[in-house]
Amino acid sequence: MTDRPASWRMPTRAQMEKMAAAVGRKMPPAGQAPNDDLPPEYWQALLADARADEANPVALASGRALRLNQIPKHLLRVGCRRCGRTVEVQRADAVRLYGPDAVWKGFGQRLLDNTCTIRTGGHEEDGCWPSYD
Repeated sequence: MTDRPASWRMPTRAQMEKMAAAVGRKMPPAGQAPNDDLPPEYWQALLADARADEANPVALASGRALRLNQIPKHLLRVGCRRCGRTVEVQRADAVRLYGPDAVWKGFGQRLLDNTCTIRTGGHEEDGCWPSYD
């Protein structure tokens, strides 16, 4: 341990005044302020992009964002990455229980939570970690 004071890390008063004067002289480059609207060309480029119509490619690839009536598989399976448990349900039963417009992600989470075996008492810690197959 050293007995050197912490003041050696701080700039002196003259150095601070010099830095403050330098900051006042430097003007940001001419352009847009943070609260200005973006130009219309920017929005057109975003909308013209082919990926603009896709919602979330990761969620769509795994089928999590699909509604139950849009899923082509007959047997729906969701597993827990925490306890290793897997729950399977037929799509017809899932539609009968939760309706055709239920989202698979929400339905799978509820299916796991209804039969969860890991309860710690803390809201953030309780429940399963779903893996949609």
